[in-house]
Amino acid sequence: MDKLSYALGLGIGQQLAQMGAGSFLKIEDFAQSISDVLNGKDLKIGHRDAQKLVNDFFQQQEARMAAEQQEKGKAALNEGKKYLAENAKKEGVVTTDSGLQYKVLHEGNGRKPTAHDKVKCHYEGFLIDGTVFDSSVQRGEPAVFGLQQVISGWTEGLQLMQEGSKYRFFIPYNLAYGEGGAGQLIPPFASLIFDVELIEIV
Repeated sequence: MDKLSYALGLGIGQQLAQMGAGSFLKIEDFAQSISDVLNGKDLKIGHRDAQKLVNDFFQQQEARMAAEQQEKGKAALNEGKKYLAENAKKEGVVTTDSGLQYKVLHEGNGRKPTAHDKVKCHYEGFLIDGTVFDSSVQRGEPAVFGLQQVISGWTEGLQLMQEGSKYRFFIPYNLAYGEGGAGQLIPPFASLIFDVELIEIV
């Protein structure tokens, strides 16, 4: 085995894998095109046509992914609405005018932050199916942030808490990450649950 050749192939293969090419790439034809270019043979497809084929393919892929995301968003929106409607009926759950829901897990007796304060918190974030998507508890280090730097559900909810309190927030999508979601774990229109412990105002 020629290690350099293999190493070059690894780099290209990794890029293709990240693009999801394993589901559509014909290895023999791909290798043939590389061989034809390197050996100066007549190409079966001209460069201009090849570029158009590739561009058209990726436009179709983007359209398909956008449609899939839209469907996921619709499902998340409906599931969130249903969940919050049922949750609002549960004992101890309070719903504010904005639609934020919260439940007091432990009431502290310290100061309450304002919207312009910076706080130190431990928290865990969940999708409504119970999936944990973020946790300072698991990282073993509290988070420090300004109330203007977080989603509006947190900005509102933390101002209800006193230092030493632990609340559970049930946050509708419009007070969370909205129509776009966040990263790979939080889909568009997702309602979220957070267990938040307000350690101190810093």
